[in-house]
Amino acid sequence: MTEAYDGRQVVGMDLHRRRSVLVRMTEDGRKLETARIENSPAALRAVIARAGNNPRVVVEATYGWYWAVDVLEAAGAEVHLAHPLGVKAFSYRRVKNDERDCADLADLLRLGRLPEAWIAPEPVRALREITRYRHKLVGQRTSCKDQVHAVLARAGIPVTARISSAAAAGSGWTGCRCRSPTPGRSPRCAR
Repeated sequence: MTEAYDGRQVVGMDLHRRRSVLVRMTEDGRKLETARIENSPAALRAVIARAGNNPRVVVEATYGWYWAVDVLEAAGAEVHLAHPLGVKAFSYRRVKNDERDCADLADLLRLGRLPEAWIAPEPVRALREITRYRHKLVGQRTSCKDQVHAVLARAGIPVTARISSAAAAGSGWTGCRCRSPTPGRSPRCAR
């Protein structure tokens, strides 16, 4: 359903990994169109072009929102990012579907009740991504160390030194030269 309308439009967008749904409506809440697209900049530009000049668009801050916000801003839209915790109540509705989510997002924006998240500029986004990736790698490193400690503990080998990259480079992969316990003797570290 597509309807011609000359006024400023409000658009709600439910963004997913492969496909998205957009609902266009008037400032007074009358639905003009529901569009389902395959995620691509060209498809998004085509739908947002039907929303006229300077539409107000709301996108939920979910996985992969960067590209959509960049395309919308380049197309001249006034973009708002919905905070995911602020719209969490959507999941408790009796009727839950993508079209309804879009309409509800657009209504919140239209009525001035949208819980917004900050749209970080491109340089800040790059730093955030690097920080998130480092955090993930540090967590994986810690998990690997914990697994090594667990294997050694199951074998009855005490680990008395902290495993670090410097220790691993200097004195074996565990950072210490622990000897296996012998009957009647307590284990000792050769460090």
